[in-house]
Amino acid sequence: MQTYLATFRDLGVQTWLMHGSLLGWWWGKKVMPWDLDADVSVTEADMYFLAAYHNMTIYYYQYDGCPEGCFFQLEINPYHKYRERDDYMNFIDARWIDMQNGLFIDITAARYDPGHEMGDGVMYDKHDHEFKDKYIFPLLDTTFEGVQAKIPYRYKEILASEYGKGALSKTDYHGYDLPMQRLCVSIRTDKELVTDSMQKRCSGFL
Repeated sequence: MQTYLATFRDLGVQTWLMHGSLLGWWWGKKVMPWDLDADVSVTEADMYFLAAYHNMTIYYYQYDGCPEGCFFQLEINPYHKYRERDDYMNFIDARWIDMQNGLFIDITAARYDPGHEMGDGVMYDKHDHEFKDKYIFPLLDTTFEGVQAKIPYRYKEILASEYGKGALSKTDYHGYDLPMQRLCVSIRTDKELVTDSMQKRCSGFL
């Protein structure tokens, strides 16, 4: 994730955490232990830019986890131009791939739906997630896995819509017992995230 975020920052492309990665940010600004991939989004216009100028480009990074250097590839799905939601084999528009182990980050384009019954400002991805643009923009600056990152403006509503309100406070999830320290990181970010009783339980960490 660190290499992806650093590369897109250098390319001048805005990208933000979504889905499981946004949930991981909520619980401690890290990838969730059960997540085998990461999820991010870009605008449809930026996806076209990446396809035109950076498709299949390879990047080299040296860092603590890879002292001898590792290669990463940005791959854009040629079907990213297809805007309908009925092609379930191609709902991922691009991937950032670790060429050493095959792990990848899923990149989806957030597209406007001009004919949506709810009116203007509705965006969607091809995996059938829908959200108003005012829930995404303006993006908020934060950190994730120790590097600069961006998240949607109304991240709580987006997470609650996708995972249910319980995902914002339940400390047992997918068979994992999430430590209180993770929830307290979120509380430190926004004092309105949880109830007063939960804040009292976190008092020793804040």
